Amino acid sequence: MTTCGHLDQIQDVTADSTEGCTDCLAIGSRWVHLRMCLSCGHVACCDSSPNRHASAHAGADGHPIMRSVEPGEDWRWCYVDQALV
Repeated sequence: MTTCGHLDQIQDVTADSTEGCTDCLAIGSRWVHLRMCLSCGHVACCDSSPNRHASAHAGADGHPIMRSVEPGEDWRWCYVDQALV
């Protein structure tokens, strides 16, 4: 079982968007599902979306853990360790 060594990077954050993927909204694109960065609150689209902004944010900003912001979902994912946390 893979474990995550980044739990210390989880902060008490507020979503930077309630309208959708911040990056997709800026470029007029669409998304499939939304994720929120648990380091800074950035809302981004999932890897099933055309632009994969959540993965891009995790890599570019060094913020490894995102949570789903889809209704009824409460899981978290570490992009570095490729693990549910």
